[in-house]
Amino acid sequence: MKSVVVKAFGGVDQMHLLEEPTPEPGPGQVRVRLKSIGLNHADLMARKGEYKLYSGEPPFTPGLEGGGVIEALGEGVTTRTVGQRVVLSADAPRRRNRNSSGGTYRSHYLVLAEQALPAPDGLPDDALGAVWLPYLTAWGCLVWKQNIGEGDIVAIPAASSSVGLAASQVAHERGAKVIGTTTHPAKAEELRAMPEAKFDHIVVTRDADGNDTDWYHELRKLTAGRGVNVFFDPVAAGAFLDTEIRSLANYGTIWVYGLLGKPAKVDVSPLIRKHASIRGWVLGEIMDGGPETLERAEREILEALGEGRYKLCIAERFKLEDAARAHEKMSEGQHIGKLVLVP
Repeated sequence: MKSVVVKAFGGVDQMHLLEEPTPEPGPGQVRVRLKSIGLNHADLMARKGEYKLYSGEPPFTPGLEGGGVIEALGEGVTTRTVGQRVVLSADAPRRRNRNSSGGTYRSHYLVLAEQALPAPDGLPDDALGAVWLPYLTAWGCLVWKQNIGEGDIVAIPAASSSVGLAASQVAHERGAKVIGTTTHPAKAEELRAMPEAKFDHIVVTRDADGNDTDWYHELRKLTAGRGVNVFFDPVAAGAFLDTEIRSLANYGTIWVYGLLGKPAKVDVSPLIRKHASIRGWVLGEIMDGGPETLERAEREILEALGEGRYKLCIAERFKLEDAARAHEKMSEGQHIGKLVLVP
């Protein structure tokens, strides 16, 4: 078995590919030969020592997502079969204990049988291990928490990210009008041409010289002066957040799920007269909401992926031994969609 281990917090030079004996599944477990592993910004933060709640202390193996084919069954397993294509449950890598292998940057993964979810036929092998962070993040907030629906106007900053693209599909599926924003004019053109990007409009918030555009007035025009009901935002800081607050409709909500923006002063006074709010969202909340909530989310997302109503956009694939290069690529932030490792 091959695995990527971070031996010390720091740069990509701290990531090492190791070979070790392939583990045998214990009672109730299955061994999955991973076919794909999703990369996430949390992996980069963990490598740098900025997310110890996820990583713990070095050495550790990163990775929050994975999927592949079952190649061995442990004692007592009757609900899964060798050769079955599966997606690791979203909470499997989170449980860093005897019931799972921990991080997913590896060629083989041990997990409880019930946490190896049967994959729909319509989900390609290279997408098996890359669906939860985009789709659960979007679905959990927009559907479970906000309950968006027909007639809502949803704005999605960082529209080219895997979460942004997933959110566009989730919002579109629920009947909302979807507006994406991006700081890159070139990305806007690519997004407009992508079938996976379910945006009704793309708004560019900076021009080719890096100067802020008048995107507040563009949003006002696109919403006929009504404003945006829901912002689903990983930026949410400084002048960008100021513009979002000004652009909200009455009783609107800004959901903050990331910290990509640089902290700065923000004028929150418009929230008062609009009866509006800013709320935080972390994916872990849906996993802590009880097994029924997580099972519903996983079931609905896998069903939509299998039927083609959701479709993961993969930007680039890397071999497991090229995980360091994949981290560098993610740091550059120029890709559209999801980066995956293919062991």
